[in-house]
Amino acid sequence: MIEARNLTVERGGRIILRDYSLSLERGRILSVLGANGVGKTTLINTLIGVLKPKSGRLSIGGQVGFVPQLFDVPFAYSALDIALMGRARHLGLFGAPGKRDYEIVRHYFQMLGIEDFESRAFNSLSGGQRQLVMIAQALTSECDLLVLDEPCAALDYKNQDKVLGLLEHLRDTHGMTIVFSTHMPQHAVEIASDVLLMTSGSKYVCGQTEEALTAANLTVLYDLPIARADFGGLAKHTYAPVFRHDGVRFDV
Repeated sequence: MIEARNLTVERGGRIILRDYSLSLERGRILSVLGANGVGKTTLINTLIGVLKPKSGRLSIGGQVGFVPQLFDVPFAYSALDIALMGRARHLGLFGAPGKRDYEIVRHYFQMLGIEDFESRAFNSLSGGQRQLVMIAQALTSECDLLVLDEPCAALDYKNQDKVLGLLEHLRDTHGMTIVFSTHMPQHAVEIASDVLLMTSGSKYVCGQTEEALTAANLTVLYDLPIARADFGGLAKHTYAPVFRHDGVRFDV
């Protein structure tokens, strides 16, 4: 599904990613983690075609759907209007949505539990609610690869669980391939088959989650001690930072 070899990407005259190579098979979930500024958004923009590689090779097998982290619209579109935009590639240049298009959108609204948003103005929704509508928009495009930029960033725990469950469901029942960025290692623990840990534009670790997502690798990733915590009796674990506050001074 995704094959990248020696991928180098430039942005604003500066090399952001250098010699990245990764492979992701169809029907797998890749979680991308890294500190701010290491190039996660640049990688995502390259995957969705907004940025072109300076060198190297990138191959993606299938249609791509994208869910941005933040999204505002200048006009008074309803949530339904926004989600219908995901059908654009199926309508043609001058096509208008028909009964089938509305059925598809409403199917995903129901799946996400946002039926009540249908007639509400998109800009009147909270950040988390908009995120759910944008996920619906991407799904209505009937994509093969779904790329999400921090899809749970604006969501409470309940809705985070809903989104993670949906992504897992799409993989298991539709064979969808998914790439999502996050600052929460727990999200990768829960649903990702593979992880990409981006330390810098040229240093990274990519592999299966159970092998690559370790406290040692996360400590290097965030330049902060990270410890693994196991939940007794649940056969589950998470990772948590051991905050140091070293050398931090505040002038007041």
